[in-house]
Amino acid sequence: MELPLVLFTVLSQAAVGMVLMSAVRGVAGHGAGSARNEWMLVAGLMGLGIAASLFHLGHPLEAYRALAHLEKAWLSREVLAAGAFLALAAGAAAAGGGRGALLWGAVAAGLATVLASGMTYAPPAFPALNNALPTVFFLISAVVLGAGFASWFAGPGSQALLARICATALVTGLVVRLAVPCVWLSGGEVMRLSGLAWLGSPLYWASIAVLAACLGVLGKNRTIPVWLPILALLGELAGRAAFFAETVHTAMNIGNPY
Repeated sequence: MELPLVLFTVLSQAAVGMVLMSAVRGVAGHGAGSARNEWMLVAGLMGLGIAASLFHLGHPLEAYRALAHLEKAWLSREVLAAGAFLALAAGAAAAGGGRGALLWGAVAAGLATVLASGMTYAPPAFPALNNALPTVFFLISAVVLGAGFASWFAGPGSQALLARICATALVTGLVVRLAVPCVWLSGGEVMRLSGLAWLGSPLYWASIAVLAACLGVLGKNRTIPVWLPILALLGELAGRAAFFAETVHTAMNIGNPY
């Protein structure tokens, strides 16, 4: 299991999701809430995620070299987008909140980060993920966690909206997570092995159980309880760990029929 990548992807997507929810609240005409504190958490989550990702590198002090192939490597684009997002989030926190061009610039950088992450972790060597699924998984995580953590700072008028968004994302996420490995079972041999690995993974089922519990709580509440984002974060971390640990590489089937 690639723990640094698990932490980076989940924490960065939580940060991006919070900015998306800030934009949604603004479009809906709701108040900004505790803007400075909210943007401080956004910057903190992205900063922690980037710091965790450095432990994935053989030479963390040479991380800047990851920018060397922007014209052809999604990893380089992911690094650039995440760095730009962090800079904008830190600027918004220092300014007392993100508004106007600063907010929408962070939205653009955040979506670029999620897209680049999705493309980075969709290589041909993993047939089950060599498609749009990583991006779909990551966007769902961003909305679930973004709505959850944004509820800590949003005004009373935004709480019901955030709860509805979070519940919708949880339903979508559970349907996708349950359906995808079952579909893989009907694919090629490596894809089938990925489906079996996911369905046999305690991490996968722990994620399903935790996120289903979150949905059950929201079904009985019109607002998001203050502790629920932490529970959702744990569920997303378990699911992301399964994503990285259980998906089968083509090398696992060398010498066997497809």
